[in-house]
Amino acid sequence: AESKTISLNRQTFWCPKRNSTHSSSTPLLVALGLDVLCFWVREPEEDSMAGGQSEREDRVSLELTEEILQSMEVGMAFRDYNGRISSMDFHKTSNYLVTASDDESIRLYDIASATCLKTINSKKYGVDLVSFTSHPTTVIYSSKNGWDESLRLLSLHDNKYLRVVSLSLCPRKDCFISGSLDRTVLLWDQRAEKCQGLLRVQGRPAAAYDDQGLVFAIGFGGYIRMFDSRRYEKGPFDIFSLGGDISEANCMKFSNDGRLMLLTTSNGHIHMLDSFRGTLLSTFNVKAVSNNSTLEASFSPDGTFVISGSGDGSVYAWSVRSGKEVASWMSTEPEPTVIKWAPGSLMFVTGSSELSFWIPDLSKLAAYVGRR
Repeated sequence: AESKTISLNRQTFWCPKRNSTHSSSTPLLVALGLDVLCFWVREPEEDSMAGGQSEREDRVSLELTEEILQSMEVGMAFRDYNGRISSMDFHKTSNYLVTASDDESIRLYDIASATCLKTINSKKYGVDLVSFTSHPTTVIYSSKNGWDESLRLLSLHDNKYLRVVSLSLCPRKDCFISGSLDRTVLLWDQRAEKCQGLLRVQGRPAAAYDDQGLVFAIGFGGYIRMFDSRRYEKGPFDIFSLGGDISEANCMKFSNDGRLMLLTTSNGHIHMLDSFRGTLLSTFNVKAVSNNSTLEASFSPDGTFVISGSGDGSVYAWSVRSGKEVASWMSTEPEPTVIKWAPGSLMFVTGSSELSFWIPDLSKLAAYVGRR
């Protein structure tokens, strides 16, 4: 498949080319065990191309601007889901995307070729949240069936019927945190069968590690509590206010440089804070999503924009610097609540009843056309 590679702020960002011819999916073997979900991918031979030459990619240098953002539209969509997409995650160093859906499926995609490599059904346990581990072929996912609300990486059969509503992996270690509707946040080590720590909170928690894995944040009850991951048992070292918004916390995110954080709430508020000072910088407002959905927002890779879906079917983008709306699109999905920007790519993905890949139409950009 043809592609373009775009440099953004001294970083190289890959951008798929429209109307490209997608090759067949990479051969893939899959095993779904009781304790771990693994994807074993057989990589293609490097000299499989004619003459042993790899496909050439055109490279241009562009900065992510409002003009580029406003040109973005759906370049590819997968509409074969039989239920709402509840969660998705990009691996940080590979081209893989994994999704979880209410149709009890886990799907693995190659975003470089925009192909679905494999669909795995988890009919016995169901699936709600999904996240890659540090390894690109292993994921952690939370079960959804009422009789087994557990995490399916470790053997966690404790007979608790409590839904996991937040999941975040430490970027530096094989650790992760989970938050549940029983108002607990558990700290895990992938090498151990039992949780390594427990924090009790007073509401539905949203939790996330920062980019270094040194700090994690827990949002609930109108506040964000900051913890040192090495001394979490001593309690939060700082507490940030959300300006009076006491509605349920939905989703927490840090920017790639760790300086900013986002927290979405059930009433359609998206709060952006300075993660060092705790200053509430902006609050973006969208229509609240339905009760069975969770509102998600995402930073662009360079941290200059925030994107989010909405309960009215729209997708919005705001400038981090000015706090103003800079772009909006009407999605073909009823509630594109799940949204993530692909690491290192000029592309974001939305999920609801379908999976949509949003990319810029470079033919509309004078700066790009003039360089061709």
